[in-house]
Amino acid sequence: MQKKPFSELGLSPEVLKAVAQMGFEEASHIQSQAIPPLLSGSDVVGQSQTGSGKTAAFAIPAIECVDVTLRAPQVLILCPTRELAVQVAEEVAKLSAFKKGVRELPIYGGQSYDRQLKGLQNGAQIIIGTPGRVMDHLERGTLKLAQIKMVILDEADRMLDMGFVDDIRTILSKAPVERQTVFFSATMPKVIQGLIKTFTKNPVQVAIEAQARTMPAIDQVYYEVDRRAKVDVLCRLIDLHDIKLGIIFCATKMMVDDLTEHLIARGYQADKMHGDMTQAMRERVINKFRRKNLEFLIATDVAARGIDVDDVEVVFNYDLPNDGEDYIHRIGRTGRAGRSGKAITFVAGREIYKMENIIRFTQSKVRREKVPSEEEVEAKRANAFSDLIRKTLDEGKYDKQEALIGRLLDQGHSATDLAAVLLHLLQKDEAKPAATPAPADKFSSRDDRPARGGDRFDRGDRPQRSFDRPAPAYGDRAERPRFDKFEKPARSERAPRGAAFDRPEREEGAHSHEAGMTRLILGAGKDHDIRPGDLLGVIVGTTKLPKETVGVIRLMPKQSFVDVAEDHADAIVDKLSGITFKGRKLWIKRAVQGKGGAVE
Repeated sequence: MQKKPFSELGLSPEVLKAVAQMGFEEASHIQSQAIPPLLSGSDVVGQSQTGSGKTAAFAIPAIECVDVTLRAPQVLILCPTRELAVQVAEEVAKLSAFKKGVRELPIYGGQSYDRQLKGLQNGAQIIIGTPGRVMDHLERGTLKLAQIKMVILDEADRMLDMGFVDDIRTILSKAPVERQTVFFSATMPKVIQGLIKTFTKNPVQVAIEAQARTMPAIDQVYYEVDRRAKVDVLCRLIDLHDIKLGIIFCATKMMVDDLTEHLIARGYQADKMHGDMTQAMRERVINKFRRKNLEFLIATDVAARGIDVDDVEVVFNYDLPNDGEDYIHRIGRTGRAGRSGKAITFVAGREIYKMENIIRFTQSKVRREKVPSEEEVEAKRANAFSDLIRKTLDEGKYDKQEALIGRLLDQGHSATDLAAVLLHLLQKDEAKPAATPAPADKFSSRDDRPARGGDRFDRGDRPQRSFDRPAPAYGDRAERPRFDKFEKPARSERAPRGAAFDRPEREEGAHSHEAGMTRLILGAGKDHDIRPGDLLGVIVGTTKLPKETVGVIRLMPKQSFVDVAEDHADAIVDKLSGITFKGRKLWIKRAVQGKGGAVE
């Protein structure tokens, strides 16, 4: 059976809205097979590995069967461990977010009885618990099963291994006879088969074969990363591994949009693909990616189905996939055609349990690694630069410049001082702003313009970040501004055009001092917690114009001055006027010189 869109499974609008918010665009195999019979009232026996997406397969029908006007337990979900009970409860809470009146309650050993009693008294309808604690509540009379419509046993074989079989028999015996009974188990030992025969009626059999694959060519690692630090860690890893071509998977379309803007603002060449884009737009983006006019493609799972590019170096799971099947599909985008590849996954908080389930499902070796520090990244850059110098010396392919060096030595300068100054000047020269690009209106339409970096490089080379400046020899990200920790950047840290932030005060007039540029004034400044990178990101992200369109950015307490290409000034004003930016409505207009030289 093929996967189906959730919209074809007969779900309520509230659940469909929750599913979309969670980033599910398509039901997994187990969900596609199990949800319809469960919604119709049938008993179901599902044989599926942990990590196949089965939690949503039973949680969605459980939510749909709840009568919100009845404040009593109506669904009982049994789990082998407290960790799994909490994980299932969190999933139920997310899936029922828009279905008002549905309450879930995890009950497990080690947690206060008072909290659980309060939840039961408040009328929780979906109870998720371990067999031992459920039995305690039944014996105390604090959990009533008279209104139970559905009993679900998640990972039944594990509960059997942990010695809960007698408790399970007791619980199932106390539940109403006229109910749905659902078994999910990775294996079907004889004891489980006996329980199924005793406590189910004509169950629908749903079997998903284990999809474990060995992928020796793909090096798989994961990092435990706080959600707020994901962008920083992503950029750090990109720089550390000097990645030239990669795919970054996000859970939702909104996250794809947001991350794309962040990466573009930081100087990376990135574009996006998700379900809100037309097929023509997707094809245009994927063609740019195939031609290596992009470094990074940010995508959702469904949008990435057609990606078939042999040279992808790394796949980032910026957000965890929904199940093991999607994980396998994602990382299969790298390591193709006999090449090696790398898969990097970010795990936040309790997602560690979900990651462990995915590892079990795929039977892969996935290493946990420590997030590299900024010092480690800088050290690797320095080593790469040192190796390049050593290689050039060994090959002898350089001008000796003996006369100039001899004259400087004769003036009393040491050889080490000369080398240090030359390296300093080399780095400084690499950070100079690029020449003004050709006017954008020479292209017939926006889609006809070259991608950021264009075709100005050979297939095997990294795209250059400016129109006419060669990439630094040791990796062209050393001078990229760090907008997330912005202070006044050193000259060696400025990006071309769009990052020239520290101009003199005399440029705070109404007119740009750069040919072909005009000055705009925006109603957001330092007092509103605005940084130059934020302004660059919102302009580029909203207008889809190249970052080279933006020039000097100057922050004032209540407002900001931004130089933009004259040809695009009106379009930028039109698209940004009235948008919500940093929680406030943004106004933007051309800067006009008023009386006394003041800018209005």
